[in-house]
Amino acid sequence: MTTLVKKVKISGVGIHSGKTVNMTLLPSNKSGIFFKRTDIQGSDLIPATFDNVGETLLRNTTVGDKNGAHVQTIEHLMAALFILGVDSAVIEIDGSETPILDGSAYEFINILEKFVGKKTNMKKIIVKKTVVAHRNELVKFMPWWKKVKTIILNHTIWRRGNGYVKISPNEKGLMVDATLVYKDAIIGTQSFSCNLDNTKKSVDLFVKSISKSRTFGKYSEWEWLKAHGMGRGANENNVIALNDTGDGTLNKLYYKDEFVRHKIIDAIGDMFTSGGFIYGHLESYKGSHALNNLVLRKLFSDKSNYEIIEK
Repeated sequence: MTTLVKKVKISGVGIHSGKTVNMTLLPSNKSGIFFKRTDIQGSDLIPATFDNVGETLLRNTTVGDKNGAHVQTIEHLMAALFILGVDSAVIEIDGSETPILDGSAYEFINILEKFVGKKTNMKKIIVKKTVVAHRNELVKFMPWWKKVKTIILNHTIWRRGNGYVKISPNEKGLMVDATLVYKDAIIGTQSFSCNLDNTKKSVDLFVKSISKSRTFGKYSEWEWLKAHGMGRGANENNVIALNDTGDGTLNKLYYKDEFVRHKIIDAIGDMFTSGGFIYGHLESYKGSHALNNLVLRKLFSDKSNYEIIEK
């Protein structure tokens, strides 16, 4: 179990509210990552675990009770904690979303890396059987009102109906293969792979080649979101803004395939809601936070699918 040597304060705007959010990461002697809403009196700890994910429709991962104490857009922070090997912390936060910072995992890593305590082996979750989550499963069992909400907030779930996320055995660590397929010419079809094998070399490669990749969306969508009380913290420094024709961006890319590299960050952050280091091969084709969560729920639904090694 690895925690922080002292508390770390991070402040920034929330990507949806546009309001300043103050977050303090505290050392802990309890296994797991937990959030605590300091702006809600009597709020209990909110486990950052796959079975506590309550919402993914805003293209992010939210833990807790959506109608009560919850925290959204945790995936970039979770990816940073995983990369740094931190699997024990309490995160006090005075709002409903983590600061977006630079829209990636890089700033979180840069801020936190100097405060990581003595590293010990993270709990290993060994994938024993292949498990697949298909996009059509996400809508199959939704009540009608949620289907309508999904169409309004995340219509791509319907357009990319053949998407899936699959996790299969891999003894060497967590390998992530991601593929995006968009009609927008600036994205088109992009693929990228990352292999995290618990070595400094793989961590350094992630930090150098993936961690700065930002979230993205169309400028026209951004205007719609702001008009409906969302996306108000987005700007040219933390979001890649596609132009309305989809053949270019309004700000400079770090990489031509920065879009799919960001999906690697999202996938790693979501996989860390498993509570450990997943040893498996994750294949994401037109994937999403919802599919990442569903594949974890399916994996842990049968004990024959996995093995846990505590040390």
